[in-house]
Amino acid sequence: MKEDQLPTGPLPWVLLLVLTLIWGSSFILIKKALLGFNAPQVGALRVISAGVVLIPVAIYHLRKIKPKDYLPLFIPGFSGTLLPAFFFAIAQTRLSSGVTGVLNALTPMFTLLIGVLFWKKKAMRSQLLGLFIGFIGSAFLIIAGESGSISLNSYAFFVMAATFCYGINLNFIKVRLYHLHPVAITSVSLVFVLPIALIYFFSEEGVVDYIIGNEQAQWSLLAVSVLGIVGTAIALMIFNTLVQLTSPVFTSTVTYFIPIVAIIWGIWDGENLYLMHYIGMVGILAGVYLVNKKPKII
Repeated sequence: MKEDQLPTGPLPWVLLLVLTLIWGSSFILIKKALLGFNAPQVGALRVISAGVVLIPVAIYHLRKIKPKDYLPLFIPGFSGTLLPAFFFAIAQTRLSSGVTGVLNALTPMFTLLIGVLFWKKKAMRSQLLGLFIGFIGSAFLIIAGESGSISLNSYAFFVMAATFCYGINLNFIKVRLYHLHPVAITSVSLVFVLPIALIYFFSEEGVVDYIIGNEQAQWSLLAVSVLGIVGTAIALMIFNTLVQLTSPVFTSTVTYFIPIVAIIWGIWDGENLYLMHYIGMVGILAGVYLVNKKPKII
């Protein structure tokens, strides 16, 4: 399938819709998980639930991976899963799920920026303009306070740190692990960091008794389990199927729709958005659009 050609048949569109709903709902699930656990616990549980489910997949692919790739596979697990899981949870202790979902759209911009700065990739004029507009948009979200006031919300930087990690991860995979199947990379790298999450979570004394004796903790555990199993394991399978059926360009359009779903969930849950939020959202999505364009190279 050509990069600029739309897919035929309903299956790719259905998969794109399902993937959008899953990833767009991740932020409200983090919010609900935080009602019963602190932020680091939510991050650890997200990795644990996804990692446990992917153990059979990782074992299957691990037999085909050479030992020299073991250490490089730890990088995607650490920068692409473990750190972002903690960063997003910390961010949402002070950020709405809708705003977090929009800031998540910075991922393509950080991917481009890191590629240019550290892997000597070439950027287009429109992409550089997109970076500028996107980061101006993020600045509006960072200083957008309650009731439309202006106040610095430093917790937005945790989301930016998470998307920065995603940018490192995507560039590293493309440069160092391009020869491995995407499902193998994700499943094995996640299982490699699973022990870290397990040790951290269960090192806290009384955590099991807390879950057993606290109804809210049980509902929060359900929320973060759905987040890990559906939002990571199942979404991974859908994403890779979509890439195989269509093209990376078509699949990347999910970036534009995820914030919409996140915002809808946020409004449903009583979150308020103000003028500066909308200006920031438009700026980020415009930046993502320009970053994804392919005009003349400078």
